[in-house]
Amino acid sequence: MRGHLTDKADVFGFGVVALEILSGRPNSDNSLDTEKIYLLEWAWTLHENNQSLRLVDPKLSEFDENEAARVMAVSLMCTQASPNMRPPMSRVVAMLAGDIEVGIVTSKPSYLTDWNFKDITRSFLSEEDRKHHEGSTDLSQLGDPLPSSINVTETMIGGIIGDGR
Repeated sequence: MRGHLTDKADVFGFGVVALEILSGRPNSDNSLDTEKIYLLEWAWTLHENNQSLRLVDPKLSEFDENEAARVMAVSLMCTQASPNMRPPMSRVVAMLAGDIEVGIVTSKPSYLTDWNFKDITRSFLSEEDRKHHEGSTDLSQLGDPLPSSINVTETMIGGIIGDGR
């Protein structure tokens, strides 16, 4: 999320891949309903509403519900925001194999509760452009193109990260 690789990034990645396998879909899919676009966000919503099995690939005509619930719970543990809250891979394997009990996932990661997916493009406009084009939704008429992500300065990134966006 912040461009820093942690020692448990592999655990997080495994959790996402496990959810992709369980659901039969990619991590994000803009062709789906709004609440289902981001797989991890949708998985957490289902988990919180005790509907975890709705995540399972609808193409599966039959599956072991206990195993699916186990994969879902382990995946959610693997995708915790803090690396310290993620289990080591040896424990993940033991939980998936049924050798040890799956821990209880109690908290939704902060990157899902704090993250704002709203488009902030308009915040890059200068005050003059904003006043001149207030109420206009056609940004293509602006004299200067909107800055691309390549043109974003380090100061702007620091402000965005500092604001938690």
